[in-house]
Order: sequence, then C-alpha cells, then structure tokens
Amino acid sequence: MTLRERLSVILDGLPAGWSEARVVLTVVDATRADRAASLIGPLGPGRTGATFLLRVTPAGVGGPSRDAAARVLERLEAEGIDARLTVPDAEAYRLSETAPPPPAPSLAASWDELADRLPADWSDLYLELELASSTDTDRGALLLGPANPFLFDGPRPRFRFRAARLAGYGASPAMVRRCLARLDEDRIAGRLELRRVRSDTRHVLTQGPVWRESGRAI
Repeated sequence: MTLRERLSVILDGLPAGWSEARVVLTVVDATRADRAASLIGPLGPGRTGATFLLRVTPAGVGGPSRDAAARVLERLEAEGIDARLTVPDAEAYRLSETAPPPPAPSLAASWDELADRLPADWSDLYLELELASSTDTDRGALLLGPANPFLFDGPRPRFRFRAARLAGYGASPAMVRRCLARLDEDRIAGRLELRRVRSDTRHVLTQGPVWRESGRAI
C-alpha cells in the first residue's frame, strides 16, 4: 500500500463532519529524516527526530488539503524514502463545531458567472485568482500556465493574468475557462476576481492596452 493509499484509508475512516485530521509520519531510516523534512516542509509539520506530525483538512481551508498532502507523500516515495503513516494515540481528528459551509462554486463556474456580467463589447480583462492554500502554488502555476500568470506573494498566493476576447495580449476566453477547469479537476480551490475591464479597444501597432500597477506595466 502506498502512502497516498494509506492516507486515504485513514481519512475515509474518520466520522462525517471532520474539519482537521492529524497523522503521524515516521521515516524508517533516521539518516533520511532531514531530506524528508525538506520534502514535506510545505505542509508545515511538527517534528521530533524522524517522526513528523501532519495536519490535513478536507478542502485546504485552514491547513493543507488531503490532495496536497497526498502529492507530498508521493514525492517521498519517488525519492525512495521508506516511511510509515499512522494516527496519533489521541486527538486524531477534530469535528466541525458548526455546520459545514456550502461548497464553493468551481472556478470554471465563477468564470462563467463573471463572463455573463461583462459588456457585450469587452475586449481586454485583468483578472486575479487567489488560491485557498499556499501548498497548491506550484501545481496551480503549472495548470494556469497557458494564461501566462504573474505570482503575487502574500498570506495566500495570488495569480494575475490578462484575457483578450478577439485579439491582442491575453488568453482567449476559452483558454481561461479551460485553465480554471483544470484547477477544478485537480481540486485546487480559489477565488476569481475581475480587476479591470476595457471595451472596444483599438490595437494600433500594439497588442492591446497597457495598464500600470505599482509602477509596473501589465
């Protein structure tokens, strides 16, 4: 059984309504514990010697998501690091104190809703996608790559990118939706926001409008 499969067994056995799970990762060869620590660092684990305490949340709100944790565990195995995954003796999980909020709309659905509100003659957009978890930054950047995003650091990672309806600099509407749908397929949560919109721009020896933010052309 792989570490990903073992994690699924542990999490699927928790009671309904769990909001946070704790699992113990023990590296069999203590000489490889430092390397393991560097690989699982994005999960923010606690450590005692070759033993690590990991926190996992259902959807990446308030902690690493189960998918983010699974990807990190796969990296351990890819490097040949032998490890065991167990539950702690106490406080293996925490139940939600209130009813869980309704699921957030998918990013592709957020784009559809945003596109429906745009004027019919829109030509250029400047968009921001804020991810729910920093552990999804690298994977999110890869999936959003065709839209040529810029990463802005902060409490949560934010990607900003442009879209063009007919011509010019920016991803096409179909490409934007496909990139967001790929994030949905990977269960990467986030929030899409429209920052600027221009209508009926005329491209005379340019690739579209030039906007400036903090002294930087975008």
